[in-house]
Amino acid sequence: MTKTHERLSPTHIWAGRGLASLVKHATHIDMNAASSGPPAGKHWTFADLMQFDETDLYEIYDGRLIPIHRPLPGFYHQLISGQLLRLLDAFIRPRALGKLLIGPLDVIMAEDNTAEPDLLFIARENAGIAQDWIRGTPDLIVEIISPSTIVRDRYDKLEQYARFGVKEYWIVDPANQSLEILALNEKRFVMHSFAAETGKAESRLLPGLTVDLAELFEPEDREVFWGERPPVRRAESPST
Repeated sequence: MTKTHERLSPTHIWAGRGLASLVKHATHIDMNAASSGPPAGKHWTFADLMQFDETDLYEIYDGRLIPIHRPLPGFYHQLISGQLLRLLDAFIRPRALGKLLIGPLDVIMAEDNTAEPDLLFIARENAGIAQDWIRGTPDLIVEIISPSTIVRDRYDKLEQYARFGVKEYWIVDPANQSLEILALNEKRFVMHSFAAETGKAESRLLPGLTVDLAELFEPEDREVFWGERPPVRRAESPST
C-alpha cells in the first residue's frame, strides 16, 4: 500500500474524519439513504425500472430500490469528476486500454443489483459488457462522496462492488481532499493507495497511473461546494 500523507491516516478517513467532516459542513446527512425506498415486499429488478413513467434515477441493491436523492451533484462535485475524467483519459486513451465513461449510466451487475457510478472504466478485454447499458461488472469504479451519498458509497456500494468483482474502487472525498484506491483481494477491498491534501495515489489495476491531488482538488472552488471562503491573499504594501 502506498501512503503519501501522514496527517490523515487511511483509518481516519475510512472510519471517522471523512464522516465527521461532512457532518461539520453539511446541514444534515440522510443516514437512511442506503435503505430508503418503497415499502418492503417487492424484489425490484432493472426490468421494473424500465416500466417507470418518470425521470428520477434509482439504483438497486439486492432487490431494494434506492432513490438517488436530490440535490443532484453540484458544481464542485462535477468539477472533480471532470478533472478525473481528463486525468484518466490522458492515461487510458493513448494506450488503448479500454473505455472510460462518466455517469449517469446504468450499470447492471445483476437484474437486482444496479448502480449509477460517477465514473467507470471497462478494460479492452471486458468490452462485451458495454451494450445498451453496462451489463456486467466494470473493472474500475469511482464514486465522489457527498453528504447524501457517503453512507451508501462507503458501506453498501463497498460490499456490492466487491461481491460482483469490481477490481478497483476509488473513493474521492472532497471534504478531506483525499483519494482512496481500494483493490479487490479475495472478494474484499483492501487499501492499496491513499493520499490526502497533498501527494499522489497510484492505481494497481493500471500500473503507472498516478493521480496528483494538486491536479484534482482546486482550493479556490471550495467556497462553492462548502460555503467556505478561501483564504484572502492580502496585497503587499508598496515599498517606499
